[in-house]
Amino acid sequence: MTLTNPKLYEINTRVWIKKFEKGTLLSTIPQNIFEDLADKGIDIVWTMGIWKTCTSLIESSCFSVDLVSSYSRSLNDWKREDVIGSPFSIDDYEINPKLGSWEDLHKFRETLNKYGIKLFLDFIPNHFGADTKLLKTNPDIFLKGDKELLSKDPFTFFCPDSNSDDIFAHGRDPLFPAWTDTVQVNYFSQAARDFMVNILLKLTDLCDGVRCDMTMLQLNNVFQNTWLGVLNKKAFKKPKEEFWKYAIDKVKKKSPEFVFLAEAYWDLEWELQQLGFDFTYDKRLTDRLGAGDVDSVKAHLRADKDFQMKSTRFLENHDEARAVTKFGKKHTYAAAVLMSTIQGMKLYYDGQFEGKKIKLPVQLGREPEEKISDSLKEYYNKILTITKSEIFKDGSWLMIDPLPISDNNDTFEKMFAWQWRLGDELRIVVINYSVSTSFCRIRFRLKTGRKDIKLIDLLTNEEYFRSVDEIRNEGLFIELKSYHSHIFAVKDI
Repeated sequence: MTLTNPKLYEINTRVWIKKFEKGTLLSTIPQNIFEDLADKGIDIVWTMGIWKTCTSLIESSCFSVDLVSSYSRSLNDWKREDVIGSPFSIDDYEINPKLGSWEDLHKFRETLNKYGIKLFLDFIPNHFGADTKLLKTNPDIFLKGDKELLSKDPFTFFCPDSNSDDIFAHGRDPLFPAWTDTVQVNYFSQAARDFMVNILLKLTDLCDGVRCDMTMLQLNNVFQNTWLGVLNKKAFKKPKEEFWKYAIDKVKKKSPEFVFLAEAYWDLEWELQQLGFDFTYDKRLTDRLGAGDVDSVKAHLRADKDFQMKSTRFLENHDEARAVTKFGKKHTYAAAVLMSTIQGMKLYYDGQFEGKKIKLPVQLGREPEEKISDSLKEYYNKILTITKSEIFKDGSWLMIDPLPISDNNDTFEKMFAWQWRLGDELRIVVINYSVSTSFCRIRFRLKTGRKDIKLIDLLTNEEYFRSVDEIRNEGLFIELKSYHSHIFAVKDI
């Protein structure tokens, strides 16, 4: 893995491409889009929803009461033709023809790479669309049931062809009902494992990495617990090796620089990292930031460095509520500085910089018009410009404990502080993560022999001259308004 503290930008591709002229394909995206991403310091673009889906399933699977309700909340003038199906219910790993051809994808990747940006594609290991052509060509890779299971649980099991006796399981997460627009891959079948690995090997020729959907579900224990009844009935035995170890080792042997990002939950992130994932989702940090739990966030950020460097931080993505809606606008400013200035991968979602508020269901192919927040967009531009500096990529990160200014003022407990160091360059980040003005002192090491030192707040361009002895002994005095931050640049020579 060659990526260190990278920035990833997720786009909902089928919706995003409609921002341009009608008929725009991946190969005809305007050059200024790539230039803008490069200017922001984006290292990776993840084109979510690029594969050909099973459109035959839309009518039967995409108009449930809960989905229709979500469409109305997000797009009040939606029409049936706006419903284009889940991007995770795919027919096969073929380009959605509305986005282009293999050649269009190749040109898109080539242009991204020219600007120093890598391309990530979806890998959806748990399932295919319930009407995939693979049910006819490769039925043995799927988890099969029988008539008894179908009669007991017709929501989880289905017969795709009235002229056949074959019965299959829909894909599922054990905590929720089955996804009726999917068919489950059988990870206790070596044929299925090899089939999925071969897909990954082919993807290495198309992109620089994959975002792997719901990676916990393929772990041996999870898969066994989810499907114990049918596995026992069909006499499938637990494999000795985890699928992800087997798959990642095979892929890395062919393409050592290929990057694996895991959508991961249930405190299984560390386990998945040990199996070879380069990065794993950090949903726990998102939740703790949303709750304003400063102490738990600090404890989280003190975890093992290897875990931190392989964690993917985000305020929002296609599964999450929009950050401005979840946090509130003022709170978002502080959360954005925090996630952008810690170790690990940073994931930003299309529309996040502009302060979009509406979470669009992935089944919809059109988004509502929303007012852009110029102030938030400007703030993100500042953060992205600041963190584009080499020090935030290759520097060493260290958490600093804010100190009280007096015995009767405990507002320091609601403040975060850390530093980045690269050679003689220092960046000191201080964040007030509370609803009121807070005070603290920040003590950090300086090598300089001078008496005074200049600090430049890169967020405001204000300059401060402070005593080196004061910083070393009592600590730098900080006063910050509610949800405000400092990012100081210090030349330590």
